[in-house]
Amino acid sequence: MKHLIQTVGAIAMLTFATTPGEAAEIRTVNPDGLYDPAPNGYSHAMIVNDLAFIAGQGGETETGDLAPEFEAQVAQAYRNLAVALDGVGARPEQVVRLTTYVVDHDQVKLAALTRQLKAVFGSHLPTQTLVPVPRLALDGMLFEVDAIAVLKSEDAAR
Repeated sequence: MKHLIQTVGAIAMLTFATTPGEAAEIRTVNPDGLYDPAPNGYSHAMIVNDLAFIAGQGGETETGDLAPEFEAQVAQAYRNLAVALDGVGARPEQVVRLTTYVVDHDQVKLAALTRQLKAVFGSHLPTQTLVPVPRLALDGMLFEVDAIAVLKSEDAAR
């Protein structure tokens, strides 16, 4: 999976270059309100031209606390996603792609995820892939969501 993500990222960076042979401008964003990801070897967001790539946001608080309940983690993960979006100057309606990871996925968890998703996005429902997984990066972590947002809202409306 890691190699697939690296390959897709490399293709995206090449695809979004402004002119052939010229590298795209890439900016790193680690907003206040989220924990410092640098010790774990990544950043919360990268902006490439008019796109923002938001790293997986889990249900941990800024201090690293993780609720034991699935729906509480989903709600916190979406709060974290909102902080990351705000940090890159985007709103939920500019999100065009979500990937969600659910530990031990079932229909009860899908219903909780859907409730939280609609609370954040309302009627703007981005494309989404849900990936059932046996575990995530942290012990007790049950949910993670990453996103791609278009930064110019007039482009998102097309």
